[in-house]
Amino acid sequence: MFTSRHPEDRFRLRTHRARSVDLTNEELVEIRAAQRTFEGAYIRTSLSQFSFALVVLKIFTSEFYSIGALFAAYAVGLLLVSAYRRQQGNRQFFNEVGDDGLGRKRFRTSGNVVIALTALSIAAYVSLLVLTLKLET
Repeated sequence: MFTSRHPEDRFRLRTHRARSVDLTNEELVEIRAAQRTFEGAYIRTSLSQFSFALVVLKIFTSEFYSIGALFAAYAVGLLLVSAYRRQQGNRQFFNEVGDDGLGRKRFRTSGNVVIALTALSIAAYVSLLVLTLKLET
């Protein structure tokens, strides 16, 4: 039975634990590129949504406060998706050691993250449509 105090102990690369591995330059470049591309994109999008929410709350009248709050909630959701993506990203570079002590190397796509972000975006757009239609009345 493989038990550990740190979750990073489940992930291994070339028989080293993920938190103590010495990466080659090529591996570092690959990990940094993935972080910039995926994790950074979610963070930048979240920051832009927070900024837009602030603009709506500061410039527009009180009728638009619900729309500003919606964009702020969407930004929080994007931050949560970003954290989930970061947690899932460990599985792309490291072998996972299961409870039985055996190492597993499987390619895993980011499908779960895409589904979560799609559901979040659809909910935000439907809410925005409802809030916009309420402005007319």
